[in-house]
Amino acid sequence: MTSTNQRVTGRHVQPIERTDEETDPETESERERDECPECGASGVTDEKRGETVCQECGVVLEEDVVDRGPEWRSFDARDKAEKSRVGSPTTEMLHDKGLSSVIDWQNKDAHGQTLSAKKREQMSRLRTWDERFRSQSAQDRNLKQALGEIDRMASALGIPKDARETASVIYRRALDEELIPGRSIEAMATGSLYAGARQAGVPRTLDELATVSRVDRKEFARAYRYIARELELAMEPTDPEQYVPRLVSDLDLPEETKQRAVELLEAGKREAVHSGKNPVGLAAAAIYAAGRLTNVEVTQHEVADAADVSAVTIRDRYTELLDADDQVA
Repeated sequence: MTSTNQRVTGRHVQPIERTDEETDPETESERERDECPECGASGVTDEKRGETVCQECGVVLEEDVVDRGPEWRSFDARDKAEKSRVGSPTTEMLHDKGLSSVIDWQNKDAHGQTLSAKKREQMSRLRTWDERFRSQSAQDRNLKQALGEIDRMASALGIPKDARETASVIYRRALDEELIPGRSIEAMATGSLYAGARQAGVPRTLDELATVSRVDRKEFARAYRYIARELELAMEPTDPEQYVPRLVSDLDLPEETKQRAVELLEAGKREAVHSGKNPVGLAAAAIYAAGRLTNVEVTQHEVADAADVSAVTIRDRYTELLDADDQVA
């Protein structure tokens, strides 16, 4: 009786080749787990219930899925920041993008107890050296001062965070292109903030920036034009509608007046009334005209003070907007 090995001796055995259609058992099982056995559709994970459900027929494909999110809940931003065990996200508003450590200014230990006088003096020295090590080069010190100015002016004018980030990126580009040497840091920072606010769709006028800037209006206006030219910023003309929400909020007017002002500006743009006009003056005139149309008591001087324009400008522009609205209608 011959063995199995002896029986196959002399035969030419073909090597087994795996085709592309053959897959690993693990991959096949994963595909079967993600596909519905009833209709073949893909599954959708419901994190709240911990289940994978077919998006077509509702068959539960998998249950008791491991939740990889945090084990705590938060109901506001402060609660979330206190419970989170990771650092803050990177930001362009800090010279080191928020990657370095910061020694807390509160002189308290881990248990919330106030430090002794000797420890407070030691922590004060540590903070001083920490600040020095965080900005060693001249470029870091320049960037730190400029970004601090941008944040200060933006806070005073109520400019949102996305516009501050855009302004910080513009200043960083100007610093990389070596546009800052020989020019005032405050002027370049103010020009970057003006450009960032316009690009983010929340423009502020030069007169508004002049109230919070440490340099003259003419100086930072010249710096803005220099930045826009050298960095080739695509700055479109400011839309008067972008000023309407802020002015309406300052004047505490109803939503109906705001919508009517936007309609007047749209009609004015169709009739090319806005061409060559000050966008802030047009927005103020539209708000005053909308107030009269919606029976809201608001005077020309109140709107002029909120928009920082003259009452004569409002009188000249609101009649043009009303005529354009009549023609469109």
